[in-house]
Amino acid sequence: MSDFTLHDLQCFDAVVRGGGFQAAALALNRSHPAVFAAVAKLERQLDLTLLDRGGYRVRLTPAGVSFHRRAQGLLRELDGLHAHAAQLAMGEESELHVVIGDLCPRPRMLGLLSRFFSQCPATRLHLHFEAVGGPEERLLDGEADLILHRVDKRDPRIEWLDLEKVPFLPVAAPGFLPASAGRIIKPALLRDYTQCVMRDTSRHTPERGYFVIEGAHQCTVADQLMKKEVILQGMGWGHLPRFLIEEELRDGRLLSIANRYLPGSVEELVAARRSDRPQGPVLSRLWAYLEAAQSKNRKP
Repeated sequence: MSDFTLHDLQCFDAVVRGGGFQAAALALNRSHPAVFAAVAKLERQLDLTLLDRGGYRVRLTPAGVSFHRRAQGLLRELDGLHAHAAQLAMGEESELHVVIGDLCPRPRMLGLLSRFFSQCPATRLHLHFEAVGGPEERLLDGEADLILHRVDKRDPRIEWLDLEKVPFLPVAAPGFLPASAGRIIKPALLRDYTQCVMRDTSRHTPERGYFVIEGAHQCTVADQLMKKEVILQGMGWGHLPRFLIEEELRDGRLLSIANRYLPGSVEELVAARRSDRPQGPVLSRLWAYLEAAQSKNRKP
């Protein structure tokens, strides 16, 4: 058995992922004959038939399935080695873009960022504030190095660090819902009352509605503080993070209207960055700093 090359493996993997030689050639920016020849050479060197070419789309043979599974591990290691080399070649970043989302407890997180970046005078911090789907979109579009928000943890392009749980409660000012006195408030009843909702700052991501009552009149605001003020003034009801309204709940200026039909939620606040891109030394230190701060915060 002759030795095969990483190039041969990459061509084979691209054919499997793309479902054919033409798709693999486009993905690798190589010619169709070059990819075909590399896979044929790999099969000769292994003395195995890896692909069934009899149908419209090529398919893995049983031997191909087993070999591809093992090859993927090696190719992932190669990607990781490339990323590590790129990171080593990078100097300290001259700037970092951090996005804070609308469910983030700002005083604590801003304090952490302030203390960290005071030790990195050569790196300029660009701080942005986004809402709803905006933070994750900025990260995936390459416009943010780090976000503090919720993310889709199933997305393989993202790695995250759990920071804290953020409970959200549906609340209203006393007297705002007079028709509900003594009754369990169901979502259908709330269609007759103005709901205060956050404006989604994403630009091309399909709009996601959190806690939105279908058919209700809406008042749209840019941030949680404005939302809180609108609700305090009896101009609407809505969901707010509990950390923002503890005092108002205690002194009765806001009332929780949570029940089994309107339970609120607990959101997962994370620090998130791209997993498929090299990380510079300052961002890597910031990640470790946030991880250490969170570990310390968890201790009783």
